[in-house]
Amino acid sequence: MIKKNIIIILLLFFLNNCGFTPIYLDTKDVDFSIEQINYSGDKELNNFLKTKLKNYKNIDSKKKFFIETNSNYNKIVLSKDGTGEATNYQLQAEVIFLIKPINKKIKFTEKKIMDSKNDKFEEARYERTTKQNFAFSISNKLRSELIIINDF
Repeated sequence: MIKKNIIIILLLFFLNNCGFTPIYLDTKDVDFSIEQINYSGDKELNNFLKTKLKNYKNIDSKKKFFIETNSNYNKIVLSKDGTGEATNYQLQAEVIFLIKPINKKIKFTEKKIMDSKNDKFEEARYERTTKQNFAFSISNKLRSELIIINDF
């Protein structure tokens, strides 16, 4: 009897899901579509942007945008120690979007100060993660701008 109750309880747990759905599974909350994006500039930053922005292609939407993207990524040395090794950097990403058919230019800039790591592999991984975060932030800002433009 106890085994039967335990099996029934376990089946209930396994058959009921937690209600998880991916955030970008259904993009019907936006009433626009990014049809085509042409990228120039920093290749790695552009790949991260492409991954984020491809979720906004909505076949059912009547408002379609064509975007040209020019990205620039800089790693600027802020300070050095006594031996001449860089100790602090400023990471800066600047992306300019030209939104067609309205020919509006939008410029976004993200900055972050980074301390130098002893391990160069760890430093490169941290810089790559920062680029991903920049791309996520910039794509969210672009989405907000496109929503505002679409409402007019």
